[in-house]
Amino acid sequence: MRKIISFLVFLLVFCWSCPAFGKIYIDIDSPSFQKFPMAIPDFKNLGQRKDAENLSANLSATLTEKLRITGFFKIINKDAFLEDQDRAGITADSIDFSDWSSIGSEFLVKGGFQYNGKDLSVEFRLFDVVGGKQITGKKYWGKPEEIKTMVLKFANEIILALTGERGVFETKIAFTGKKGKISNIYTINFDGSELAMVTRNKSLNLLPHWSLDGKKISFTSYIRGNPDFYIKDLSTGKSRMIMGFKGLNLSGPWSPDGRKVLLTLSKTGNEEIYVMDLARKKLRRLTYDSAIDVSPTWSPDGAEIAFVSNRSGSPQIFIMNSDGSKVRRLTYEGNYNTSPCWCPGGKRIAYEGVTNGCFQIFSIDKDGSNLLQLTFENGGCEYPTWSPDGRYLAFSAKGNGETKICIINSNGLNLRVLYKKSGLEAIYPSWSPRLKLY
Repeated sequence: MRKIISFLVFLLVFCWSCPAFGKIYIDIDSPSFQKFPMAIPDFKNLGQRKDAENLSANLSATLTEKLRITGFFKIINKDAFLEDQDRAGITADSIDFSDWSSIGSEFLVKGGFQYNGKDLSVEFRLFDVVGGKQITGKKYWGKPEEIKTMVLKFANEIILALTGERGVFETKIAFTGKKGKISNIYTINFDGSELAMVTRNKSLNLLPHWSLDGKKISFTSYIRGNPDFYIKDLSTGKSRMIMGFKGLNLSGPWSPDGRKVLLTLSKTGNEEIYVMDLARKKLRRLTYDSAIDVSPTWSPDGAEIAFVSNRSGSPQIFIMNSDGSKVRRLTYEGNYNTSPCWCPGGKRIAYEGVTNGCFQIFSIDKDGSNLLQLTFENGGCEYPTWSPDGRYLAFSAKGNGETKICIINSNGLNLRVLYKKSGLEAIYPSWSPRLKLY
């Protein structure tokens, strides 16, 4: 993880309409959701020094870029602005909101900065154009090279102020990058920055899963010639083998309380699902069926587990209680459904299913209703994983000879490529919990 720069200090100087008890401005989970128009003019130089570094435009452009990738906002082109920005200020009493409402903007971000050649301070203010009032605002101190950090902090605050929940800019996606006979685990930030290699053992490393606190990643590795189960501590860089039965030892997700992990083992000669208590090293078998049972995923409350089984004749999604009891089938549409991932909200499960000859991403309510196809890519899409707020899905997509990691909003819109590299097959994404990156 990137070390936080010690001399960067963030300070909240003003905040109106706290989302914990204030108005929720936009419902991004609505089926009829449309992007909200927002204007972000260049930031105002509040100091005496000339803006030789072009910080004014840089701050605006960086915030625009980060908010665009959320899929929540339509950023209005600066050519449409009517306001005389040289005369206007950055506080509500110095803004003519009619200049912004007349161009269709519903929200406005104003900012100002002071830079003395060494230290930088930046004010950010979010306004409700229709109401003509400030929603929230913050001020940060740091260095010019930390503009991105300041912007990401405030981007998260914008999402919190408008939706009632923080954004996911402080998250990472782990994935497997495979080239030839070697694959390694990588991590990358939600905005596509700071790619990092987690494993470097010249072997096959697959199926990464994050610990509850984001400090460890579990995975399956062939470093000893057998698919064994490992956990890597990201702070120390040390990996240790946890389980190495003969046959498959496939890594699964950590429990919501962080104490257990789900595993798929074939030590009895058949793929079955197990749960392991990490502290006590106690292993318990959950499925007992002659069919293949794989790909388990926890419900957010830990009470249930979704998994894949071919006990009905073809691979389908099933749900059972966390002790292995009360198994019931979830999916009936399609003859090949796999890779379930339970939404953090608890209501829906995403999975991959074959349609028109290739895999696509679907989501379904846990009672089997409201089935939605979310992707329609020609090459197919696999291995869905939810963001911690349940508003996005990351997955692996094939096309044009590439296998890449993509992200979409939970309604299937706003698809963007998070990572691709020629010659590297990017698969098995896993979304982290919220981390303290900045």
